[in-house]
Amino acid sequence: MIKRNIYKHLDKAINTRQIIAITGLRRSGKTTTIKYLSGNIKSNNKIYLDLERMEYRKIFQDENYGNIIKALEIYGIDLSTKSWIFLDEIQLVKNIGSVLKYLYDNYPIKFVVTGSSSFYMKGVLSESLAGRKILFDLWPLSFDEFLRFKGEKVVILDSDFQATTTFYIDKYKAYYEEYIEYGGFPEIALLNSHNEKMDLLKDIFDSFLKLDILFLSDFTKTEELYKLITLLSARTGSKIDYTKLSGISGINRHKVKDYLLFLEKTFFIRIIRPYVLNRDREIALQPKIYFTDNGLLKIAGQLSSGALFENAIANQLSLKGELAYYAKRTGQEIDFILNKETAIEVKETPSSGDLKTLLRRSKSINLTSSALIGRHTPPGKFSDFVWGGAIMDKR
Repeated sequence: MIKRNIYKHLDKAINTRQIIAITGLRRSGKTTTIKYLSGNIKSNNKIYLDLERMEYRKIFQDENYGNIIKALEIYGIDLSTKSWIFLDEIQLVKNIGSVLKYLYDNYPIKFVVTGSSSFYMKGVLSESLAGRKILFDLWPLSFDEFLRFKGEKVVILDSDFQATTTFYIDKYKAYYEEYIEYGGFPEIALLNSHNEKMDLLKDIFDSFLKLDILFLSDFTKTEELYKLITLLSARTGSKIDYTKLSGISGINRHKVKDYLLFLEKTFFIRIIRPYVLNRDREIALQPKIYFTDNGLLKIAGQLSSGALFENAIANQLSLKGELAYYAKRTGQEIDFILNKETAIEVKETPSSGDLKTLLRRSKSINLTSSALIGRHTPPGKFSDFVWGGAIMDKR
């Protein structure tokens, strides 16, 4: 099994009393992760249940908790001693939060659960399981994880934003281009042909529309949401104008906001908000949108190579902390501000002029740390940039 970066944190959490709740986009690796944790438990007093199967859902849908306990005992769980229960896709059972709370409070059970919606996992579970859980978000592969899935030994640079040597770029460039093109779903990384990758990406995209929307929302018009996703794909990295989106799509402005909130909370899109010193001005500024995986973005619409690159960088940087963007009324912008301290500009082919502009703009808002991120090595001797493939997850 290829280990994800999050596994070392989960390995520590498995020894705590609290419930481990793993959230993430469909097909991002939640099932593999929960089976990894289950496989590491040496006790036989454990069970893994996939709640996409009706017979397992029925267990936890029973309003009589005594019947739930009997069902678990029939499956071989001894509730009088320490036991481990692993539940996959708990968002499919509406009352699961109350059931988990009762069992947690009355029996020595260690629960590990997964779900596809932070609406549910951070909402319902937060209300019913306050202080009883630890939440983990599982995203598509970071680039260093992607390399491991390709069987490569990964060399991570000591500094996050140091200039990247030509040797380092040459070593990983082909893989990084593939990562930009098809994204970071684990199953996609393991495939080699373009057609296989595209077929699976379409299946993941369709599953989101048909399954997540069905189980996680009260939306009835999936064609509306699909239309909106297509419009959003063409606006990747751009500010969200709700009124304009409403006018183009024919969808009510308030419904557009509801759809975007749903897409964000089901890990389909990422919303980047403005970096400002005045909170009142932040409310007036529009957020920017990115897709959480380049493969999904590729399926949703036809994008320029520059938009795909910037989207990949947004996802890579998001693993390092809080992201924002900066914009002046004059139209001057800085692509990203990381953790309120580092100004970042993204250019496919960076230049010394780009670096001078970035330094000037970052200085104007009192940020002394900055990084110019590039995709292609520029002609000439300019090398004072960070190659996108060097941005890896060091957690």
